[in-house]
Amino acid sequence: MTVDVTVVGAGISGLACARAASAGGSTVQVVDRGRRVGGRLATRTLWGRPVDHGAAYFVVDEASDFSAVVSGWRERGLARPWTDTFAVIDADGALTHKRGPMRWAAPRGLRSLAEDLAEGLDVRLKTTVEKVEPYRVDGREAGDVVLAMPGPQAGRLLDAVPGAELEWEPVIAVALRWDARQWPGDLRGAFVDGHPDVSFIADDGDRRGDGAPVLVVHTTAQRARRHLDEPDGVIPDVVAATRALLGTDAEPDAAFAHRWTFARPAETRDAPFFRSPGLSVCGDAWGTRSAVRTAWESGHALGKALAAS
Repeated sequence: MTVDVTVVGAGISGLACARAASAGGSTVQVVDRGRRVGGRLATRTLWGRPVDHGAAYFVVDEASDFSAVVSGWRERGLARPWTDTFAVIDADGALTHKRGPMRWAAPRGLRSLAEDLAEGLDVRLKTTVEKVEPYRVDGREAGDVVLAMPGPQAGRLLDAVPGAELEWEPVIAVALRWDARQWPGDLRGAFVDGHPDVSFIADDGDRRGDGAPVLVVHTTAQRARRHLDEPDGVIPDVVAATRALLGTDAEPDAAFAHRWTFARPAETRDAPFFRSPGLSVCGDAWGTRSAVRTAWESGHALGKALAAS
């Protein structure tokens, strides 16, 4: 049976699009080459607990439709407010605290939120797509086709797809575990300014709420580019930088590295999505700034537009 909409990509944008289109009466199928939904809402079980090694947190605009979704997650214990205060560490280790918007986290990992969005949808994982065109996926009728993925990946499926020309920055996320905390209790997360190797540090035990002595460190794009072929090669430099920035002599007991070749767009399109007959594009590169909520809002808006047509 031919569906009304085929979404290629089961990250938060693709799932939000599928849910909105389905709620509007369209028949929808989601396909993804991965083994699990979520995309960059990525959680991996390490050392007996979930660790977020993709997106670090998300922010909510109280006036948006996303706020109602987050409220539902909170009521069911899937999401919780984490912190409105991060540290800022300069390259020499000087630390200040800075307040900002409330950052939200997920006790079972951010992937659990994608799994909740996927509930009840026709999602087909471990399904590799080679080529798309309007109304067709790999030569088969597919209804309206939606590409919900980073632009460079979409460009591999279709020549000249809108958004494929945008530059994306890589990141290698390194999870580090100690036998006990080696950093101040009020250091929940930290932006690192001017460092050649490290851009962000998150206390995964604090955001998860279990107090585990685990940090997730994001590299700079320039450091990630040097290690895309061998992500584990970045671990010694990240460990040394993290210890210096936090002022600890203790070596971590374990480490894990994951490569994100297309972690975030360096620029975005000032439109919520792209739509043309039979082929549309959504994701966090479509909006005012790259963020989890941008990805959801882009997919949700596109799904509503497809259903309305």
